[in-house]
Amino acid sequence: MHAIILSAGRGSRLLPLTTNLPKCLLPIGVSTVLSLQLDTLFKQGVKTATVVTGFNDHLVREEIKSRKTGPKVKTLYNPFFQVADNLASCWMARKSMKSDFLIINGDTLFSPKLLETVLNAPAKNITVTIDKKNQYDGDDMKVSLEGTQLTAISKTLLAGDTNGESIGMLRFMNEGTKIFRDELKRLMKLEAGTKNWYLSAIDGLAKSGVHIDTTNIQGSKWAELDTPEDYEICRELFGDSKMARTRFTAV
Repeated sequence: MHAIILSAGRGSRLLPLTTNLPKCLLPIGVSTVLSLQLDTLFKQGVKTATVVTGFNDHLVREEIKSRKTGPKVKTLYNPFFQVADNLASCWMARKSMKSDFLIINGDTLFSPKLLETVLNAPAKNITVTIDKKNQYDGDDMKVSLEGTQLTAISKTLLAGDTNGESIGMLRFMNEGTKIFRDELKRLMKLEAGTKNWYLSAIDGLAKSGVHIDTTNIQGSKWAELDTPEDYEICRELFGDSKMARTRFTAV
């Protein structure tokens, strides 16, 4: 299993924390968001990864170069990160989608147990990792389900149509790799292609009749990092440190 981590964004909602530092390099414990992701992947047997970079990509490459253990990592620079959404980052990484792979948002932190659940789920073509909770807000990437099959995914789903949220981790196996690559190619030819999220591709596939499965990881530890409040939660769940506290309080 190969992992593709989408880490091109700056994280503007985290300013001034991300004035110079990419969001994926914010300290978590004695590590960083990106290194914690890579370490967790390696512990669960993922030996190779592609990291799509953008904002201050030299810092991300330095971080990866400094690592002594973990998966073998290749970086790909997305020169359109300031004007395009993450569909373009997936397009940049399309040549890494040759066999079974994961796509992981660069701001999603997850426990080894959660990743184990995802990797050991039934071998379906396309599987979206979801969580379920009592209520959802406008920032959640909400999903509609029929049983465990995904029928729609969007931040704008109505409450009555919402059955869970995507955590930013997808698994592609077998025919799913080609299905997704072909949909990326189709969307990138559209006028608004670069403005789309890669989950727009999943939503379109589901609505066109492609079977999209889900894995529910409810109860497992995970968090996403979009705001300073999220950063506090991430540090609480995955490790605080003097380095993180100093950077957080200094700004």
